[in-house]
Amino acid sequence: MLYIILAVLMFGLLIAVHEFGHFASAKLFGIQVNEFSVGMGPTLLKKQKGETLYSLRALPIGGFCAMEGEDEKSSNPRAFGNAAAWKQLVVLAGGAAMNFLTGLLILLILYAPVQGFRIPVYSGAEPGYGAEDCGLQPGDRFLSVDGHRVLVYGNVPLYLSRAGDRVDLVVERNGEKLRLDGVYLPYQTRVDENGNKTQRRGINIGWEVDPPTVGNKLHYTWNTAVDYVRTVWLSLGELVRGAVGLRDLSGPVGIVNTMSQVGSQSPTAADAARSLLDLAALIAVNLAVMNLLPLPALDGGRIFFLLLNGVLFALFRKKIPAKYEGYVHMIGMAGLLALSLVVTFSDIGKLFGI
Repeated sequence: MLYIILAVLMFGLLIAVHEFGHFASAKLFGIQVNEFSVGMGPTLLKKQKGETLYSLRALPIGGFCAMEGEDEKSSNPRAFGNAAAWKQLVVLAGGAAMNFLTGLLILLILYAPVQGFRIPVYSGAEPGYGAEDCGLQPGDRFLSVDGHRVLVYGNVPLYLSRAGDRVDLVVERNGEKLRLDGVYLPYQTRVDENGNKTQRRGINIGWEVDPPTVGNKLHYTWNTAVDYVRTVWLSLGELVRGAVGLRDLSGPVGIVNTMSQVGSQSPTAADAARSLLDLAALIAVNLAVMNLLPLPALDGGRIFFLLLNGVLFALFRKKIPAKYEGYVHMIGMAGLLALSLVVTFSDIGKLFGI
């Protein structure tokens, strides 16, 4: 139960941080904010300070930033809709930027005490697989696998598992970068002494250690965050291709359940904290990417219309009427709510083994 409560609070905090990004950027540009709320539902505490009502609400599942003229016409010169287009763009992107920065901060906290970072290197071929003459030499540091830059240690086995029989590699050997195109490393089936079938490419991946300097900690913090962004894009690509279905998606219920399982299955409280923080960093980056997708009702959808109107105005001195854009966002919101409902029922079904 403790980990469920912590997961709910952490997930809600990440959404509130997103809204704070909108709030902070709006205040920076002098856009009027009517209310900034942490939490949703019934109001527990509220305080009017200047033009903005600050409130704390009962349900710790997010928050909101209500700006003047955000969804309707307003004669107020400080309304969101009357601000310069570039200011609107920054405000709309402010939520995603804050989520990404939060992910970076969490990762930096996690990496602060580490004693080194693993660098993936080739450590030799397994006998009997025919990979001895693949062109790799022990100690080669993997820089790229099939066009995917190696950002963290786990990238090498991941992208090798997604590659075909021939793999394009970039390695560092004796301080020099070397391209190895079309390396033949087919998966081969073997049966071990217990009769179990295994599929392997026949190469071993070891590691060397980068020292825990401040520069390396900053470097790997950034690399890990970028790798999380890439993971989101890979997942979206698999969803579009049909490699995964709606059953594989998770909403707030599934995320909270996953975080609870991660915490409860950790051997110690310290391990649980590290695992939960790592998952929180992944979710924070995920929220940043997803909110910038050019889909109606999302920040990315509004940014898309903002840019589209800029192009139309430059070419034809006309913009899409606000009411039509509003219709698109309203339909998009209905679609997102319907999808959220489906995913939530799916998450609940998975909890009960349905």
